[in-house]
Amino acid sequence: MKRIAVNIARLVLAATLVFSGFVKAVDPMGTQYKIADYLEALHLGAFVPDFMALGVSILLSAFEFGLGICLLFAIQRRVVSGLTLLVMSIMTPLTLWLALTNPVSDCGCFGDAVTLTNWQTFGKNVVLLALAAFVWKWPLEMLRFISRSNQWIVINYSAIFILVVSGWSLYSLPYFDFRPYHVGTDLRKGWQQMMEGHESPYADFFIERMDNGEDITEQTLSAPGYVFLLVAPYLEQADDSNLDLINEISAYAEDEDIPFYCLTSSGTKGIEQWQDATGAEYPFCLTDGTTLKTIIRSNPGLVLLHNGVIIRKWSHNMLPTEHDLHGRLEHLDIGKLPEDSVPQKILTIFLWYVLPLLVLSIADRFWAWTRWVKKRKTNKLFKYLKKKTTMRKKIVAGNWKMNLNLQEGVALAKELNEALKAEKPNCGVVICTPFIHLASVAQVIDQEVIGLGAENCADKEKGAFTGEVSAEMVKSTGAQYVILGHSERREYYKETPEILKEKVLLALKNGLKVIFCIGETLAEREANQQNEVVKAELEGSVFNLSEADFRNIVIAYEPIWAIGTGKTATAEQAEEIHAYIRSIIAAKYGQAVADDTSILYGGSCKASNAPELFAKPDIDGGLIGGASLKCADFKGIIDAWK
Repeated sequence: MKRIAVNIARLVLAATLVFSGFVKAVDPMGTQYKIADYLEALHLGAFVPDFMALGVSILLSAFEFGLGICLLFAIQRRVVSGLTLLVMSIMTPLTLWLALTNPVSDCGCFGDAVTLTNWQTFGKNVVLLALAAFVWKWPLEMLRFISRSNQWIVINYSAIFILVVSGWSLYSLPYFDFRPYHVGTDLRKGWQQMMEGHESPYADFFIERMDNGEDITEQTLSAPGYVFLLVAPYLEQADDSNLDLINEISAYAEDEDIPFYCLTSSGTKGIEQWQDATGAEYPFCLTDGTTLKTIIRSNPGLVLLHNGVIIRKWSHNMLPTEHDLHGRLEHLDIGKLPEDSVPQKILTIFLWYVLPLLVLSIADRFWAWTRWVKKRKTNKLFKYLKKKTTMRKKIVAGNWKMNLNLQEGVALAKELNEALKAEKPNCGVVICTPFIHLASVAQVIDQEVIGLGAENCADKEKGAFTGEVSAEMVKSTGAQYVILGHSERREYYKETPEILKEKVLLALKNGLKVIFCIGETLAEREANQQNEVVKAELEGSVFNLSEADFRNIVIAYEPIWAIGTGKTATAEQAEEIHAYIRSIIAAKYGQAVADDTSILYGGSCKASNAPELFAKPDIDGGLIGGASLKCADFKGIIDAWK
């Protein structure tokens, strides 16, 4: 549920940022004007030139769009989720200030595509801030739509796309026009509704001749046929690179008896400067500057009306030429509404941007899936071959400890021997007995079925060490194994790593295989130090061995905290530490040696939990304590391998 919630939040944020960035990118001048409004509200307008505000407009739209795309494709999840939270943490207080003080009526977060009140904008940002915090908390829950190796394609292609959109919209006109003066708008109808008292976006639209002060708004909009409007909000700042084309269009209009007006908010001085520079003879009309900037994002720009309907708009870079104006307008393509409808424009965006990324994502996911399938098959094959070729032995070893007298021990050994000869086990079986049992037990068991081991040996080779039993003596009884490093020897008899190192060397020297015990106490487990403990115990006593000698070591992991305490280690806990032990053996001696090393579990293993434990890939058997003192119990554990 958490993953679903994070991905829903991520998609909502992505959609909002992509849409917000795109509508700003298709109208960079509109965003520039909105930035100028903010600067005026902060009394900073005089300090920031227009070109800088325009640059900020382009970068802001690209940043928003890019952030949304990165969220959508889950690119650089931690960084992007952090940036999103930072942006929303800044924008939310800012929009609260806007809602409280109302310095501008519309924040402009969605350009002219969607107009929100300042309080609506603040509410929207509160929701987005909460979603951003949720995604930031669990960024890795975002599902990737494209692999890391191909993320650079999405990033660079998206950056190029959004900058091209902004660049083209500046050079030409906004690719999508969300304003009330877009191509196809019936200004006559809108003007009449306003005159009838209805709410209208054209309340500030008027045309007043400069030469005589006459209001010709209704006359212009009601005129049958065509009307050219040269829109120049500020003639002092108008681009004069295409003056000849403007004059040619004016001359064409005069020849075809088509009204041609220049609409501007500049005063007499600005008009006179323009006339001196261009030789303009067409009439000039006064119109509200903000309205003119809304009509067309170009200074100057050209608008063509037909029966009061806007049918064409051109920026100063895309003005019609003599080739376009070679006859009467009603017979020319430019005298008709263009065929590039909104659905066609959306289709173009889809084909040039969405479709390539969609194809890339599908190909990437298919490639990732095939790679996953191939890897899985390879892993299965590897595991199968590993299982077939592994040399490590499965062992169940019994540690009798200080239990059973000689007669009881011999009787148990006989019973166990008969039971296993009658039903051959699927694993190696070892019984480790007290010293006094060794020679006698060796006589009554078949060591092809049951291996024999001692519970300890001395750290001295021979000499005046009363009560000690040397490795050589153990070997002479017929024993094959010896347990060293048992937790009870470490705790009760203070056997140190150095003592155990000597015991291991002597045992190996005398041809004994060593069952070497390691494990942590309850305090060490609760302090999460189990890995450090077992590693130190191996390094202190057996990691000094050569590879050849180490192959005669069987590791027995015994969680001391789970022996006789009533606590039990789960199969998953046991497997985790066994896997870690195998990994540090691999780090020391190589993977081949690690794969060949038997690692036994020695923590309260019983017939009831042995099948679950032995099913784990890194658990190769058990070192059994109390349950090895009864034939039925011990055999129940041995039978777990079946």
